[in-house]
Formats: sequence, C-alpha cells, structure tokens
Amino acid sequence: MTAPHTSVFTPLATELPPNVTSDTVRLLNADLADDHVATLTGKDEAELAAIAADARSQGIPLSIVVVPGNPGRESSLRDLATEVGKTQGGTVVVFSDDWVGTYSDTLSRVRLEWAEDAAKYSHGANAQAASGFVDRLETPESVSWTAVTSILLAGTLAVIAGLAWVKARRARETDSGSV
Repeated sequence: MTAPHTSVFTPLATELPPNVTSDTVRLLNADLADDHVATLTGKDEAELAAIAADARSQGIPLSIVVVPGNPGRESSLRDLATEVGKTQGGTVVVFSDDWVGTYSDTLSRVRLEWAEDAAKYSHGANAQAASGFVDRLETPESVSWTAVTSILLAGTLAVIAGLAWVKARRARETDSGSV
C-alpha cells in the first residue's frame, strides 16, 4: 500500500526572486525613501520616478521596484512586493524583464492584476510597463458590480413574483371550474 500524495494541497512557501535576500529588501526600502523607485538594474530610474510622482499626485501611493531578469516563478515578484509593502505601505509594483508582481493595502487584487496585464512582457522596457500599469490604475472602473448585482436581484424577484401571480391565478381558475 502506498501513502497518499497530499503535497498537491500544501501551499508553497513565499520565495523572493533569486539573488534577493532580506538585506536586499532593506536596501530597497532605503532606496525607495527618496523618490519611491528602487532599481537593481540601474536603468530608467528618472523616468520611473516621474511615473511614481504622477501616480502619487493622482492619489495612488505607488512605489516601483525593478529587479534584473525573470525569477523562476512569477509569484516570487508578488512575494517581494509584499515584503517591501509591509514597510512602505500603499501600492508596490515589482518589475522583472517580463513579469510583474504587486501588493497594495488600498487597491483590490482584481484591480491590481488587471493593471498587471498591461505591464507584462515588456522585455525590460520598465518605464513603458510602469506607465501602462499606472494608466490602468487611473482608469475608472467601467462596471459597477453593485449595480449589476442589484439589477439581477430585482429581475429575479420580479420573475418570482410573476410566477407566484400566475400560480395563484391558475389555482383560482381551477377552484372556480370545479364548483
């Protein structure tokens, strides 16, 4: 008899990207203090700082981190964003060459991932990726899910009331026809 394989349901431990340690996270937090941008690549810092400043002027407390290459798993970028976000607060976006990881204490995961889609696969064009990310965050939500839910609920209640009325009418017709 073989033992059951239960590791499928075991959550993976959080993992920082390769070559990123807790000391690196401390350095990133220190680097974010001046212009809300920290790059381990040294590229595009001025452009990224302008994008972060613009986002902050629009009410999005954004911090941008850039790491070189792509980690083994995209989720490690979200883990890094979460580690940095614990100290920085607000919204943290971490860019690698092609992937994006985010953390926010003010925005929903759905909104963050929608914004991530505009920033992925930028092949290291981090300023362009950050601009696309911020543009999506600044775009007002076009669908009010509260309104959609309310309309569906009202429609369902109207159908139920209509069916109850038809059933009551048929019952009265049956009662009057059997007398």
